[in-house]
Amino acid sequence: MLLTAAASAPPPTVDVSITGLRNTKGQLLVCLTTNPKAFPDCSKDTGSVRMAVKAADAGDFAVRAPATGTYAIAVVHDENSNNKMDTAIFLPKEGFGFSRNPTITVGPPSFKSASFVVTGDMRQSIRMKYML
Repeated sequence: MLLTAAASAPPPTVDVSITGLRNTKGQLLVCLTTNPKAFPDCSKDTGSVRMAVKAADAGDFAVRAPATGTYAIAVVHDENSNNKMDTAIFLPKEGFGFSRNPTITVGPPSFKSASFVVTGDMRQSIRMKYML
C-alpha cells in the first residue's frame, strides 16, 4: 500500500455534537483555535476557524481544522443573534461550552483544559452551560 504525501490529504474534520441547549433560538458562535492567547475569543487569531451555526441545526455539525495540531473549541449560544455573548454584571446571559467540557469556576477555562490533539477526523461532544 502506498502512502500519499500529507499535503494531498484533505484537512481533518472535527464533528461536533452539542447537548444541553435550552432552546433553538438564534445561533451558535463557534471558534476553533490553536492559539492559547486567543482562547476562548478568537477575534485576535487570524488563523482560527470561526463559524455560526443555526441553533436549530446544532445537534451535529462539522468544523474543518486547517491542519493537524492541538486545538480548543469555544461555543456561545447567541440566542438573540447579535454576534456576541451578552452579559449581566459580569455573568454570561447566554449559554457557552468548550471542547472536553472542563469544569467552569470563575471565568473561562484554560486553553490546556479544553485542548485536544487533531491528527485526523474526530468527534467532540460539547455540553452547554447557562449561568442565568
